[in-house]
Amino acid sequence: MTPSRFPHRAAFSFDIEDWHHSELNPVPPGARESESIVRRGTEEILDLLKRHRLRCTFFVLGTVVREHPDLVRRMVDEGHELACHGMDHRPLWKATPESFREELREFRRIVTGALGAFPVIGFRAPTFSIDRSNPWALDVLRAEGYRYDSSIFPMKVKMYGTPGAPCWIYRPSPVDLTRHDPHADLVEFPVATAQAFRLRFPLGGGFYLRALPLPVFRAGLDYILRRRPFVLYLHPREVTPEASRMPLDPVNGFITYVNLHTVVEKLEHLFARYEWAPMREILESEGWLGAPVGTGG
Repeated sequence: MTPSRFPHRAAFSFDIEDWHHSELNPVPPGARESESIVRRGTEEILDLLKRHRLRCTFFVLGTVVREHPDLVRRMVDEGHELACHGMDHRPLWKATPESFREELREFRRIVTGALGAFPVIGFRAPTFSIDRSNPWALDVLRAEGYRYDSSIFPMKVKMYGTPGAPCWIYRPSPVDLTRHDPHADLVEFPVATAQAFRLRFPLGGGFYLRALPLPVFRAGLDYILRRRPFVLYLHPREVTPEASRMPLDPVNGFITYVNLHTVVEKLEHLFARYEWAPMREILESEGWLGAPVGTGG
């Protein structure tokens, strides 16, 4: 199958954080300092994208920008989109409007110091932590100049989710995140979730890529892409896993470690199957970053 058979393009995104940032890993400070996979994982991702001549979106922690400014400069120099993943992976459930605003401003200062400019218009909250409990986060994003978000997970899973939210691109209402408001300024680009009738099937993250057989995963993505764009996401640790494995319970251990050895091979297949572009470029080409438009269904 060639990319031209699909009416839409897809976006790949990477959340650039370390292995111990997952909320599933209760990692003590000493273990965090013993190993970092940010540099080698991100370099492996960049090398892989370069071989395939693809551009994607990188949601980067502010602490990573501070510690590895050369990696961020490489992302931008190679045509990728830089976006914000917060400062230190603190979920927004633990933030206030004031602390979140200062976090975004600190991120801006660090990025501007590294790049001499601030090309960022997209945001993804750590642990998809924008939901009905904190709709004020979208107001803060708008006020700080962000134009799109990718934090609202449109169904309930183990750790997060906003049931009832659209699983396609939309403009969240400031009073109800599950409702499209054609006059709202901020655009939401949720990660890939297939919907058939009233049933929804999450596909957007690395866990689903790892856990599902490739034909099943691919069939779900084909189904979505015939109807609308989608975005997937991975972490550096899923490309170059850490050496230190935590003694997690069976469920969290399965979510964290299942089939890590299959990731690169599956990526190679997906990169060849679909036509990819950064999230910002897809939103621009689909008309979402111009004047407010109607629902994308």
